[in-house]
Amino acid sequence: MSLDIGKVAIALLGLLAYKNRDKIGELIAGRKSTDPNASAGSPGGLGDILDRLRNVGAGDQVDSWVGKGSNRPVRREQVEKAIDPQTLDDLAEQTGLSHDELLDRLTRELPDAVDKLTPDGQLPA
Repeated sequence: MSLDIGKVAIALLGLLAYKNRDKIGELIAGRKSTDPNASAGSPGGLGDILDRLRNVGAGDQVDSWVGKGSNRPVRREQVEKAIDPQTLDDLAEQTGLSHDELLDRLTRELPDAVDKLTPDGQLPA
């Protein structure tokens, strides 16, 4: 079973507060990108994640997380549309969380996680 780093990164962003971070760390360690030059703007990077969210109607929210000012909340339905079902299945299996709990955590944690990764109002290079 193979996940691309973008799919894993979406889960990581949302699960920053997850109490069993070691499981997520193991997940990431086993799924590193094969491209050593991959960056936030590369396919599978933070930019890809944010583009997926923009494509499902969360553009204003994404812009608020990256830009200055308060973070607008994202709707659970938007997060669910941005993550393909196979990735959600894989993450549920590997973390032991249900789909509902994964989506709830992603919805709750994603705005602050992206905000912290973009302190200067732009994606990291």
